[in-house]
Amino acid sequence: ADIPVIPDLEEVQEEDLAMQVAAPPSVQMNRVLTYHDLDKDLMKYAAFQTLDGEVDLKLLTKVLAPEHELREDDVSCDWDHVFTEVSSELVTEWGLGQSERED
Repeated sequence: ADIPVIPDLEEVQEEDLAMQVAAPPSVQMNRVLTYHDLDKDLMKYAAFQTLDGEVDLKLLTKVLAPEHELREDDVSCDWDHVFTEVSSELVTEWGLGQSERED
């Protein structure tokens, strides 16, 4: 009775698998820290000012750029426009390169 049996193809076709739905995976979501939270933690805790207790990161934390200096506005990108810009710049550079060779 403990011997596994391979089902016949007819038995498998009779089962209605279309109505069975797999359970979704469970994913634990952690809160993502903002730059502001990270900045406060960096200055607040001395543990963040050394790496492995040996490397002093105080100099690095003094010269890190603030978030507002790093933020850039989202710019939409049009493929045709970018291709035209790059092509014209390359043609200009090649033209200058050829004129220098002729001189």
